[in-house]
Amino acid sequence: MAQALEEDATNTMTARQAEWIGVLGQLRAEIGEDAFRNWVQPVNLEHVDSGQAVIAAPTRFLRDWVATHYADRLLALWRAENEQVKRLLVVVGIRSRPVNGNHFAGPDDAEALPASPASAGSVLPLEIGDDRAQLLALDHRSVFENFVVGKPNELAHAAARRVAEACACPGTPVPFNPLFLYGGVGLGKTHLMHAVAWHVRKHACGRKIIYLSAEKFMYQFIRALRFKSTMDFKEQFRSVDLLMIDDVQFIIGKESTQEEFFHTFNALVDENRQIVISADKSPSDLEGMEERMRSRLGWGLVADLHPTTYELRLGILQSKAEQGGLRIPPKVMEFLAHKIASNVRDLEGALNRIAAHVQLVGRDITLESVQEVLHDLLRSHERRVTIDEIQKKVAEHFNIKLGEMTSDRRARAVARPRQVAMYLAKQLTTRSLPQIGRKFGGRDHTTVMHAVRKIEELTRTDPSLAEDVELLRRMLQG
Repeated sequence: MAQALEEDATNTMTARQAEWIGVLGQLRAEIGEDAFRNWVQPVNLEHVDSGQAVIAAPTRFLRDWVATHYADRLLALWRAENEQVKRLLVVVGIRSRPVNGNHFAGPDDAEALPASPASAGSVLPLEIGDDRAQLLALDHRSVFENFVVGKPNELAHAAARRVAEACACPGTPVPFNPLFLYGGVGLGKTHLMHAVAWHVRKHACGRKIIYLSAEKFMYQFIRALRFKSTMDFKEQFRSVDLLMIDDVQFIIGKESTQEEFFHTFNALVDENRQIVISADKSPSDLEGMEERMRSRLGWGLVADLHPTTYELRLGILQSKAEQGGLRIPPKVMEFLAHKIASNVRDLEGALNRIAAHVQLVGRDITLESVQEVLHDLLRSHERRVTIDEIQKKVAEHFNIKLGEMTSDRRARAVARPRQVAMYLAKQLTTRSLPQIGRKFGGRDHTTVMHAVRKIEELTRTDPSLAEDVELLRRMLQG
């Protein structure tokens, strides 16, 4: 009898291992050999038990990277192989635990992490429904305490806080319904939505929450139609206390999905249940969305997350570095805050790469090493500055006419700004000296060379001019 049980357990283990190998093969094909080898290959399958798979990474940094970038896709691929796998936890290498008397290969000497998913830094599943439940991953770092507030996002942050606090107190009237967050990629919309969910789970764990993307909402709806379970679908989504839909612009043009979402929206609002929605544009700018739906989306509070400022980016970098235990020199922080101005995700990606470089290579973090490690990322963020822009900005700064940039006047009040403009053109564009000279009234390349050398000398001896040049550089590159 014992031998039969052992054989069954071994067969189960072998089947799960085979599934895991198949999932890894599919992910390798999707993300490429280099990314797979660097980030996913070091991860081991620890065990599978009661629908929960646990995978172990050798370091905390690698665990965080896999949980953030690959866990969702790993779970989706695994569920396609085996629908019984409903949850995926990513942990730092733990001591292998037996499954029916056997265990999968895992790091033998690593310490076990706490069982709490949040404290383990794992993918936290929020389950809805029955065996058709959708699992979603909340980033354990995306809480209000880790959200850096500045002028570009203070309204959205305050509104999300208010909603979270109201939802965590049953019986409290919802303050804004819906709360509609919009802004460009990587500005913090998803972070705020995760933070709301975390806050409610922590302070009112009995509240029913659904958070998912509009794309997944559509797929759930299509699946319900296919398996003739639309009543279950409606009950599932219309009985929640808090519904959170990310990237609602995805359902533009999907008429049936819009129709179902419209009725779900109305049913929840009528029951005074909270809805939080995000999109890349405001409701009025969602072209292709039905007019009645756009009107509903704008009923509550519409909060914009503006592009980040230099000060906010610097604060975010300092916060993220502190969370990750990275000691980065202030000059490097300031450099990154200036150079990577598009979104927060790119800033986080830069820090992750720096951390990986430190761990794998062991070099100190310097401005030179950071420029080397991030050369491709920095190049992609270089703003294409034109000589026309430089001339206009310099003329405005020194309060001279734009035409003076190409005139023959040699008065110092005109000649010095012209030299500054030539210097910046050499520093910020890829134009050759003769090309720059032609843009300044057909001047010879030696004139441009003289201007560049003159400004270089003056910036070392004249602090006021050095400050002017640096300010102009920042304005042009920002």
